[in-house]
Amino acid sequence: MYSEAREVSRDTLPVIPVGGLCSSNPSERQAVGDALRAACSETGFFYCVDHGVPQGLIEAVLAESRAFFSLPADAKAALDKARSPCNRGYEPLRNQTLEAGAPPDLKEGFYIGAEQREEDAVHFNQGPNQWPRDMTGFRPAMMAYFSALTIVAERLMRGIALSLGLEESFFDLFCRDPQATLRLLHYPPQPPDPQPGEKGCGAHTDFGGLTLLLQDENGGLQVRGPDDAWIHATPVPGSFVVNLGDMIARWTNDRYRSTLHRVVNISGKDRYSVPFFHSGNPDYVISCLPGCLAPGESPRYPVVTVQEHLREMYQRTYGR
Repeated sequence: MYSEAREVSRDTLPVIPVGGLCSSNPSERQAVGDALRAACSETGFFYCVDHGVPQGLIEAVLAESRAFFSLPADAKAALDKARSPCNRGYEPLRNQTLEAGAPPDLKEGFYIGAEQREEDAVHFNQGPNQWPRDMTGFRPAMMAYFSALTIVAERLMRGIALSLGLEESFFDLFCRDPQATLRLLHYPPQPPDPQPGEKGCGAHTDFGGLTLLLQDENGGLQVRGPDDAWIHATPVPGSFVVNLGDMIARWTNDRYRSTLHRVVNISGKDRYSVPFFHSGNPDYVISCLPGCLAPGESPRYPVVTVQEHLREMYQRTYGR
């Protein structure tokens, strides 16, 4: 049944060149904001191109990710994120269940965040990373990519401000010292005789602000369309798939969409992807944005900080 998802069209998930957000011409920046408005209100997903991240860095990240997941099981287990007070490091196969009632997800992962000493960490999921030994290129590639994606995410938030009719700088404080996670993922091929409902990643919405997904050529991402049918988000070379998380949906009173998606690796090959989750400053207060309430409408969600929201979401999927 998973293969029955239809191929995505560019009218469904638009391809948005975001380089215009760097233009000195306000009309060019606003044109990107207008494109983002349509994507965020209709599907909550789009392909991001012209983002400025060097292709060489992207290829290095994918190569290092493949190399890490090919390590012996004991080498990966030595970096288990259960050893980390801030959930950094290796996540074994079937450790997470994102879809209630479904079997655990058929994927393994590796979590990376901003590097910080444990004694200086004051917020949820902040602290030092764990790094594999004898992989000299791994840490430099991941931290360079982390920095590059942080810049792209901040730029996109300025575009989203324009899309909502706000000042471009509206989200600047939200983006200061942001909570962000880089996650390497490996999906084995879908087994020929899966358990009922078993798949690479169960149907879910993302927790935070923006997700920027790098996927390899094997595909597998499926997005719930406006007609409730599942559609394949086919890889587009040179792009990130960007989607909004629950926090932006609640921030806009559901004017912007946080959309269900899942991963079913029916390629017959190992699939690798690298999502970058940008959730903003942990202390930032999320309350309904100006202009996002219709006449007579009330906010649907209570006021919450970024950190409080993330703790709640983590508890929901990990039960701890």
